[in-house]
Amino acid sequence: MIVCLAANPSIDKLFEIDRLVKGDIHRPQGFVQVAGGKGLNVARAAHALGGDVTAVALLRGHTGRWLEEQLAAEGVRGAYVWTHAENRSSLSVADRETGSLTEFYEHGAVAPESSWTELVHVASEAWAPGGWLTISGSLPRGAPDDGYRDLVAEARAAGVQVALDAEGERLRLALEAQPDIVKVNQAEARELLGVPTARREEALTAAAKLRDLAGGDGHAGLVTRGAEGVVLAAPDGTLYEGMLYVRGRYPVGSGDAFLAGLITGLDRGDGWERSLCLALGAATANAEIAGAGKLDPARGVALAAEAQVRIV
Repeated sequence: MIVCLAANPSIDKLFEIDRLVKGDIHRPQGFVQVAGGKGLNVARAAHALGGDVTAVALLRGHTGRWLEEQLAAEGVRGAYVWTHAENRSSLSVADRETGSLTEFYEHGAVAPESSWTELVHVASEAWAPGGWLTISGSLPRGAPDDGYRDLVAEARAAGVQVALDAEGERLRLALEAQPDIVKVNQAEARELLGVPTARREEALTAAAKLRDLAGGDGHAGLVTRGAEGVVLAAPDGTLYEGMLYVRGRYPVGSGDAFLAGLITGLDRGDGWERSLCLALGAATANAEIAGAGKLDPARGVALAAEAQVRIV
């Protein structure tokens, strides 16, 4: 069982335009919107890949009802906490001429601290010993900065394995509770560790340091490198490098699809190498379809077969 926490979900919108010109009026040639935010992207992708998933989310107002309806329509099981105001929106603008992506992310309204307490309680009712909890993305304003740390501690005390994808101070604090897996991108690793991460060797060193910060033996650190793949310091200390030489036009949400593929594979006992392949396949399949966290599961599996994972 996989519980995906989405503390700060959003309506994720993608506009496709022929060419982005500053100050001009643009009429999108393509438009898609999904129930998003990193946690819901992970839940959607893991569900598509066959995972037994429950999304736990903080929902608000009319936008919250839309998010609930969209997840239900896609067959994603949910457990929700409702509070005042509206859920945020996020906008990505894809420039077809240059292939570039411009993104706008709202912070979202302030949430009462009691909503965070209730969300943790709902998550604890959804998880099961031996299962997984994924914690992805930002906390809403008003939630305690150490909220993820306390959630990791509570889940691990209940026998639940935790995969963490966060950044900044909330990541640093959450590492104190020793999550089983910490997954960040190169920029997030550089910010946390204060070391360069652009080169392969640097990223491998960063992954090993993340593993140590998460607790060392029995814990894993991953650094995703965009088009350059991923590096992993596994729970037993083995270092892996993974690549998939296929590219897609829509990279938004690929990191979330990666985490979904990884945890779906581990949850069904596939082991690290096969789970990394599925993660890479899911991330690339996501990038081939407009809409964050959306993927063709058959395509994800086919791409996983093309992924290259090796011990460094």
